[in-house]
Parts: sequence; C-alpha cells; structure tokens
Amino acid sequence: MLRTNIYNWMESGLVENKRISLNLFVAYDLKYNKTKITDYTNVHPELVELIDSSKFIGSIARKEEIDYLIRENVISANEDRLIFGRGYAGKRNAVLYNAIKQNMDYLIFLDDDEYPMAVTNTRKTAIWGGQHVLLDHLKYITQADITHGHHCGYISPIPYMEFNDTMTEANFRSFIEAISNDIINWDTLKIVMKNGGVTYADTNILMSDDAVEVPETNHAKFISGANLCINLTDSRRVFPFYNPPGARGEDTFLSTCLSERKVLRVPCYTFHDGFSTYNHLLEGVLPIQLKFIKADNEQITTRFYKACIGWIRYKPLLLYITQPDSYEEKIKKMREQLNETLPKICAYFDQPDFMNVLPELEKYHKNVKKHYGEFLETQRIWAQITDHFAQCQSADKQA
Repeated sequence: MLRTNIYNWMESGLVENKRISLNLFVAYDLKYNKTKITDYTNVHPELVELIDSSKFIGSIARKEEIDYLIRENVISANEDRLIFGRGYAGKRNAVLYNAIKQNMDYLIFLDDDEYPMAVTNTRKTAIWGGQHVLLDHLKYITQADITHGHHCGYISPIPYMEFNDTMTEANFRSFIEAISNDIINWDTLKIVMKNGGVTYADTNILMSDDAVEVPETNHAKFISGANLCINLTDSRRVFPFYNPPGARGEDTFLSTCLSERKVLRVPCYTFHDGFSTYNHLLEGVLPIQLKFIKADNEQITTRFYKACIGWIRYKPLLLYITQPDSYEEKIKKMREQLNETLPKICAYFDQPDFMNVLPELEKYHKNVKKHYGEFLETQRIWAQITDHFAQCQSADKQA
C-alpha cells in the first residue's frame, strides 16, 4: 500500500518537486493481527529514497513524547490517556501530534485499506481510474482548515441482503436508523446494498475540478477519517480526535467541532477495500466485476455485528452533543426500535449476539455525561499542547 501511494506521488510530480517535503508518519499497534515491529518499519530502501523522512509511532515512541510533555509541564501524569489512549482516536492523535511537533504544514490521513483509485459502473464491466489524492488535497488545503475526499468500494459493513418474512425492508430500515448517524441516508444505503455492498464513484465528481464547502448538519460538518487532510499551519486551529472507550466515531466527533472552521469536499476518490479481498489491486490487477458481499459467511456477519456495536457505542454521545434538547426522546425511540427489531436481526443472521446491541446502548447512555466530560477535557488538554508548540516555534523564529 505504501509503495502504491509513493509511486502515485511520483507520478503526480510531488516527489521531484523541491518545494514539497514528503514525510511519512505511521501509528501501529502490535496487538493488531499479532504483528511485529518490522511488519511496519521494514520499508524497502527504494521507497525510503523517495520520501524525506519517516516516523514510526509505537508504544515506546508514545511514552517518550508523554514523558517529554510531563517534563515540560504541558500536561499532568494522568492526562495523557485522553490524548494518546487506546483506540483509533489515540492513534490518530499520535500522528497529529508528531506532525505538529515536526512543523508539518499539512497532514493527510490515508488508511491501510484504501487505494488511490476509483471504480465506476457506467458500463457492463467495472471501469477503473487512478486518483491523485495527495495532489488534489494540496490544491485546496491552503484555502481551508480541512479537506476530505470521497470513497468508493466496500465502505459500508452492511452486506447485500434479500428481505423476507423474517426480516422485511421496513424492519431493517428501522434497525439501521436506530444505530446509525445523520450521514447515513437510507435511500443511498439501499442503492449500495442493491449493488452488492459496493459504492461506485460518481462520474460527475470524477470529472469536476471544484471543491464544495461541507454544510453543517445538526451542529456537525461531517468528514471521513481517511482521504482527509488537515491544515497545520496554525496548529491552534486544530482539534484532537476523541471516541468513547471501545467505540468508533473519532472522525464524527471531530466533525462536531468544526462550526467555525472551513471544510471542503474535494473531487478525488479512494477505493476502500473493507473486507481485504482486493489486495491484488496493488499489483495492477483490475477486476471487471466486483463481488457481492452477502451475509452468507461468519466473517461478513461478524464484521457487520462489530460495526453495529461500534455505532451504538458512540450514538448516545453524538446525540448528546448535537441534539441535547431532544436527547432523552431520541434514546427512548432507539430503545423501542431495537426492542422490536433485534430479535428479527438475530434470526435473520442466525447470530444471537446481536441482542448485545441493546445493553450496549444502555451502558453508553448511562455514561454519556462522563464521556461528554472526557470529550471536552480532551480538547482542553490538546489546546495546552498546541499552545506549547506554537510558543516553541515563535521562540525559534525569534532566535
């Protein structure tokens, strides 16, 4: 994946451009698939020559930075967990922190299962096209605080489903509306499900040269966690990531902080290989038909189940932040929808574990004020960190 992106930057002219310094930041977790350090750090020398620097951020590197911040009286010993704790938010914050500390102007997040290409279904076979993702972001990020692009491929964990008496379309729609956020539109989701779980690129966007400002919906300017670029030229305008313990939604919670920020949607796609079934794309093999993702095996059902748990864990806090006046009413409706639909979900997927969704809702509803306090505290601590580096940079310039 790294090789593909670096060659993509080379083709874009970014590697040869002396005005641009390309620097790699990788946050890794050795508990993920029982990996070892060299699985991440063993970059081919040929690729190392094409970038200006690389920083690999594991537990030791994070501890060194935490010790530095405590030593400099920037944070206290018990505050680091909110910024650099376990989970996706902590990993993203570690990358964000290191990029700011090393005086990067811009930071683009690329996931390890997203590739710089787009696929359409405008013909009988799939049509593929390369995307200059980083180049497109650099074109617009000087005019914005955040730019984010589009995604195609296997974005949604919801598999293709054939509705029946056990699970009607109305039942499933009610379930999805209960656990999902504002950005998931049922009509759009139906199209994706009909396409076998595949989201195809919009040719109008592919042919466009215009970025579009992201509107605010329920106090949030929704962004994605990858194909995402953040302007670091004034680090005090940058917000941290946060997610409740064991939940996802770190990009969604960042979205709720952006009312006073300019956010642009740029016309570039990445292909999301959410089920890790298209690694051969990185070898140049382009399939002419994309597989349907059906709920007919344990791996796909498990992925959907984990997504449902992740969604339900962050939904209470999202509602608490964005719709506080109707929060209790919304939770009550979710509870009713889940009580009605979860037995049908369990029966359809032959997976009784889906009943865990309801107690997870109650648990995170019970702790929503605590999580909201952590959300605000994360921003306060982060502001101390960015102020520290802003003062350091100012002192360096004066010196």
